[in-house]
Amino acid sequence: MKIQVSKSQIKLRKELNDLDRFVIDFVRILDKSKVRYVLVSGYVSILFGRSRSSEDIDIIVNRISKNKFSALWRELSKKNFECLNTDNFESAYHKYLVDRTSIRFSRKGQPIPNIEFMFPKAEDLDNWVLKNGKQVLLNSQILRISPIELQIAYKLFLESGKDIEDARHLYQLFKEKLDEKLLSEFLLKLDKKGMFNRYLA
Repeated sequence: MKIQVSKSQIKLRKELNDLDRFVIDFVRILDKSKVRYVLVSGYVSILFGRSRSSEDIDIIVNRISKNKFSALWRELSKKNFECLNTDNFESAYHKYLVDRTSIRFSRKGQPIPNIEFMFPKAEDLDNWVLKNGKQVLLNSQILRISPIELQIAYKLFLESGKDIEDARHLYQLFKEKLDEKLLSEFLLKLDKKGMFNRYLA
């Protein structure tokens, strides 16, 4: 695995695993449908070499209209994806997404792995991350991920053992390239400066 970090982009070259290919196939459809997204949570650590399993990939998408979601739903279905919550796009839109509940997409007939697909929930953080997502050039595919600084702070906020290890992995990998001011701001916002000093510093 080779990583190059610049202010505008992270370049990553590695041998793709099945989870990477699954994510790439899904986000290509989002890109084609012009739906802005950002990958968050556990997959970000896995993308950068953390060795652990995951059954789901969390994606925040910009709030879109019902018509645009309908078109996306049709495109996903054509590309062999299905919603695990409901087979009706109006129900998925109104009873889940608009009500700030995530829905899940997987390959047809294969519930694992799946995409946890959601509109912004925590308005300030989720909208910020959609606007400020970091571009990753994975071999030849562009992905958009949560900025590493927020990812580290948020993983500490979640506090589970695997989340702390995710935070530690990202910090050790990127510590020479982090925006220390931004990281400090998120640690203060989420009240996790103490955990950072305990587990990562």
